[in-house]
Amino acid sequence: NIDITTVFEAVGACAAGTITEGELTDIERAACPGEGACGGMFTANTMSSIAEALGMSLPGSASAPAIEKSREGDAERAGAAVVNMLRLGITARDIMTKKAFENAIAVVNALGGSTNAVLHLLAIAYEAGVELSLDDFNRIADKVPHIADTKPGGKYHMSDMHRIGGVPVVMKHLLDAGLLHGDVITCTGKTMAENLAEINPPAPDGDVVHPLADPIHKEGGINVLVGSLAPNGSVVKVAGLTKDQLQFEGPARVFDGEDGAMDAIMTGRINHGDVIVIRYEGPKGGPGMREMLAITGALKGAGLGSTVALITDGRFSGGTWGFCIGHVAPEAVDGGPIAFVNEGDRIRIDVPSKSLDVLVDAAEMEKRKVGWKPNPPRYTSGVLAKFAKLVQGAEKGAVTNV
Repeated sequence: NIDITTVFEAVGACAAGTITEGELTDIERAACPGEGACGGMFTANTMSSIAEALGMSLPGSASAPAIEKSREGDAERAGAAVVNMLRLGITARDIMTKKAFENAIAVVNALGGSTNAVLHLLAIAYEAGVELSLDDFNRIADKVPHIADTKPGGKYHMSDMHRIGGVPVVMKHLLDAGLLHGDVITCTGKTMAENLAEINPPAPDGDVVHPLADPIHKEGGINVLVGSLAPNGSVVKVAGLTKDQLQFEGPARVFDGEDGAMDAIMTGRINHGDVIVIRYEGPKGGPGMREMLAITGALKGAGLGSTVALITDGRFSGGTWGFCIGHVAPEAVDGGPIAFVNEGDRIRIDVPSKSLDVLVDAAEMEKRKVGWKPNPPRYTSGVLAKFAKLVQGAEKGAVTNV
């Protein structure tokens, strides 16, 4: 059960003195034994599942391990599917409709997938000319519960999902409950409902995939939070939380960038009950919105994973789990409220009410804005400087637009 997230957690455990450097080395050597993507429902496997849910990849192709012989057959079938679509005149935009994106959001909520799916789906929809917003994610998460017990928050890997029938198990279960659009066209030239009828996947096994009547969380795996700290939205992975972790309040520990926060964790300066605030890591402020896994892994390894919250205008690795809220918008460099949070400010997170607030009155926040200037840009020339000038906010998928 060792995977890449185990390594990052072991770094924190080593710093805390609970494992030796030799044990850390052994974990590092065992974490990635062969080819393929990270084994859990991290970003790669989330996006392969989404491709299947969108109808852009072949039914049943998302979950097979990279080294499995069936991958050769998948490649051959994919080539045949492309030729067939050319003959039928089916284009990517014919497949990626609003209904298809709603299917993808439903599946990622049921799977408890990566929060990066929100960014990617918003960006893909933008390129496809489909109107998609954070409101769509909450609307669907309210109806589709989290039912797949997959890592990083759960027990199982993608290979276990494959063993019990793959992503079609989840999709057929959602379709039968009226939670998927079965009439959308797919890359096979057939509808989603026709594809699933041909595969005829088994029912959920009750362990890797729970039935809808017995979900892991009654809401979807990804929720959007809005409030005085995130007027334009933020994203939390509910799939990584226990049922008693859905609300949190604590003092802010503020860092302008990930590195300072990482140093504070490694040197024991973060306490139980703190809310770590990492800013200037957004699409523009980063620039590039680099993902965070080392810091969340270090928190877990240091024994702080269930008692410390982390909030950022940046984003997280798909291997992240726990009380981690990302994509806070507007970001700090654009003068979002996160730029004006001070050390010790109380922050309240309430997942059931989908709210994220800094408990400072509006008049005080306005005072803090007087004379404010964002931190100097990290790049003043070259491609990253150009990117920072063109990129839109995380709530719009961090797309670039001239």
